[in-house]
Amino acid sequence: MNKKTKVRNFHQAKWDEPVIYELSNKGERGILFPEIEKEIEEIIGDGISRLPENMIRKQPPNLPELSQMRVLKHYLRLSQQTLGADLNVDIGQGTCTMKYSPKINEEFAKSPKVTELHPSQDERTVQGILEIIYNLDLFLREISGLDKFTLQPGGGSQAIFAMASIIHAFHESNGDSEKRDEIISTMFSHPSDAAAPTVKGYKVINIYPNEDGLPDVEALKKAVSNRTAGLLITNPEDTGIFNPKIKEFTQIVHDAGGICGYDQANANGILGITRAKEADFDLCFFNLHKTFSSPHGCGGPATGALGVTKELIKFLPVPLVEYDNEKFYFNYDVPKSIGKVRAFYGVIPAILKAYSWIMSLGSEGLKEVSQIAVLNNNYLLKKILEIRGANAPYARGRHRIEQVRYSWNKLYEDTGVTTEDVTCRMVDFGFHMWSSHHPFIVPQPFTLEPTESYSKAELDEYIAGLKKVVEEAYDNPEIVKNAPHRSVVHKLKTDTLDDPERWAITWRAYLKKNKK
Repeated sequence: MNKKTKVRNFHQAKWDEPVIYELSNKGERGILFPEIEKEIEEIIGDGISRLPENMIRKQPPNLPELSQMRVLKHYLRLSQQTLGADLNVDIGQGTCTMKYSPKINEEFAKSPKVTELHPSQDERTVQGILEIIYNLDLFLREISGLDKFTLQPGGGSQAIFAMASIIHAFHESNGDSEKRDEIISTMFSHPSDAAAPTVKGYKVINIYPNEDGLPDVEALKKAVSNRTAGLLITNPEDTGIFNPKIKEFTQIVHDAGGICGYDQANANGILGITRAKEADFDLCFFNLHKTFSSPHGCGGPATGALGVTKELIKFLPVPLVEYDNEKFYFNYDVPKSIGKVRAFYGVIPAILKAYSWIMSLGSEGLKEVSQIAVLNNNYLLKKILEIRGANAPYARGRHRIEQVRYSWNKLYEDTGVTTEDVTCRMVDFGFHMWSSHHPFIVPQPFTLEPTESYSKAELDEYIAGLKKVVEEAYDNPEIVKNAPHRSVVHKLKTDTLDDPERWAITWRAYLKKNKK
């Protein structure tokens, strides 16, 4: 690192590494299984003939054939071509919280006591993990103020879909689900707050922000009607601005006969400070894979912990984990349940890591997490606003909560350098700035969330990287426009993502499209 500028002289490892199928040699093996002993074969047979005919493969699976050493080298090379929270200052995940996960929690999650659990085991053999699920439910009740949680949803979007399903079931039980066919959300709420109820069949009405970036109360009053089923809203929204009138929002929707769901996927800045209960929400969910230790991990492993008030417990997905003073058990006796939202109960590694994280911090520690996250975010806000070409639309002069949606629009107007160009050039200094900024109302957006994980020194390093890229943009913009220069890959044609005919999700699909 240059001690004066604080910018790292980063060079990403580059391996011209083929797809593992291209490394395959027919007949090469990483392990040889011994032939079955005759004594065992006499008792159990050959291990195949007892299987039903429809379960026996006609052809062996199409797997690459490599020795152990070559498999190890292949994946170690790939691992050197990645960036992440354990390697670099990874505060640029946009609207997705990325934070350090204590390694002891990772050790717990990879223990054979966890990895070898099977979802179909008898309840008597899994009392330990059922107790953890039950206790995590109790913790989340205290954190949110709501009355019961399910940890079944496999992610935030699935939890939002479950909220939309519960809203529908609630109105169906009152006989007016057909009339109440509208869900209200806001433009800076997470996109799934509109997408999930749309999948459920609702018409979604989005409330746009006012000049301060807050959803407009008068627009909400005009949107509610006897067709309103509910409200699904994020607060603070993806601008990082907390809506101080949130209780007025829930009251307006309640007065119209709707119920209110709180998207708390990013709760990192409000733990121990504000709760869903005090804002009169009927439902809420937390992403255990964002706020509560588990890394975001490109969408998983995830859990969308969904909580409800006591009036809505009867609609929760089955089974619920209960305790009868003797044992923990799955309760399927939920009279108006929306059914299952996934095949088995929850993502146990994410649940275990969240439980461990909360247990280690306690209530005071959880509040300190949020206080440091807010401090880090507002320090970053002050420093970025000092950078030429950067701006933070809305609520000028006010503090933000856990993140900020900034804009490089002035930089773009001055130099022609886009936010995507800055993203790619930051990679050359060992940083990652993802592009999760929906909706793109803010021009040339970049959304940063430093969390509590990073020190002032690391934040200063990140700021120094941004300053360096901006200096280059004004002095020699082509350097930035053609970045990255020291990464695994060079600039891609992003229009590929808009053309499904050019996608190849699997090796088999690639061969088919290229007729190999």
